[in-house]
Amino acid sequence: MSTIYFDHNSTTALKPQVLQAMLPWLTETTGNATSRHVYGRNARDAVEAARKQIAACVGVQASQVVFTSGGTEANNFAVKGIAANLTPTQLLVSAIEHPCVSRPAQSLAWHNWQVQTIRVDAQGVIDLADAEQKLNIRTGLVSAMLANNETGAIQPIAELAAVAKAHGAFLHTDAVQAFGKLAVDFNALGVSAMTISSHKIGGPVGVGALILDKRVDIAPLLHGGGQERGLRSGTENVVGIVGFAEACKLAVETLKTRGETQSRLRKQLEVGLHTLGATLFGQQANRLPNTSFFAIPNIEGETLVTALDKAGFAVASGSACSSDSTEPSHVLLAMGVEPDLARGAVRVSVSDTNTEAEIQGFLKALQQEVKRLKGLSAVAA
Repeated sequence: MSTIYFDHNSTTALKPQVLQAMLPWLTETTGNATSRHVYGRNARDAVEAARKQIAACVGVQASQVVFTSGGTEANNFAVKGIAANLTPTQLLVSAIEHPCVSRPAQSLAWHNWQVQTIRVDAQGVIDLADAEQKLNIRTGLVSAMLANNETGAIQPIAELAAVAKAHGAFLHTDAVQAFGKLAVDFNALGVSAMTISSHKIGGPVGVGALILDKRVDIAPLLHGGGQERGLRSGTENVVGIVGFAEACKLAVETLKTRGETQSRLRKQLEVGLHTLGATLFGQQANRLPNTSFFAIPNIEGETLVTALDKAGFAVASGSACSSDSTEPSHVLLAMGVEPDLARGAVRVSVSDTNTEAEIQGFLKALQQEVKRLKGLSAVAA
């Protein structure tokens, strides 16, 4: 029995067009992009063509794109790099940030930064009034994601960026989950820095980018050979960068049709979840079209994920990067969800490659597993 994949927010399959674009750089002689010979020049040309293509997808100039090894590095680079060139003051992060933002931020407390958290409401959306109040204290940097990886809730980043700017603070946004599911324009958002990643949009794992406003002074996270204009040393991952650019192009070109399909599948899923008595988190928020986060009362999320995997459906209990934790989702706790219910959280994230038949199969399997697990609990009691 093949397993149906419903965990596209954690990673996505490499798209065939992306593989085709990458193949020459995997199977033929290639050079280091810093080398002066013809192979090196060809590699450099490929990197710069990809940079220009990615820049066009988010509405910036090529010089604003800095390649990294992925979203985690780009987020660390943004938080630590921008802070390094500022006098330590207050640093604000939202209460629902991914650990690759919140943990670098917390690490700056050792360097005299006062790290504070922006509250979210019961739907998991940033409280702008709380942000503005906290910004009355001198603040150097704010970091808030564009769309949450667990609930899918879309955040008011343009509004937050305007408030931050009015108070003299830079704003970085982690757009890893949003890009490819929403139209993302760097300048329209008004942010100072933005993170995007390849493997969330059908590109290869191990490559991402930090998009920077030209007025931002940022210190390198990695030092060495001076690649990426001295901002990110290390031999360029040419094949990954080429694949990333192709994935970005495809994501933008197919955005509307994919979103319509994902929205239809999510609606079908959530109608079925309501019938089964599930609690849906952030349901009233404006959300990514592919994401549902729910819990069945009195059933542990990890237990249900394991049972569904055995039944042929791959789902998640939260963020893939913190799946080794047995603690309730920090996102749900920030939303005011009771810890016992939060421990039951399961995330389904669909793709346009999924089908209505797969959703129906999932709902049937979920109903069976819930009945079985409740029966086991009754026996144990």
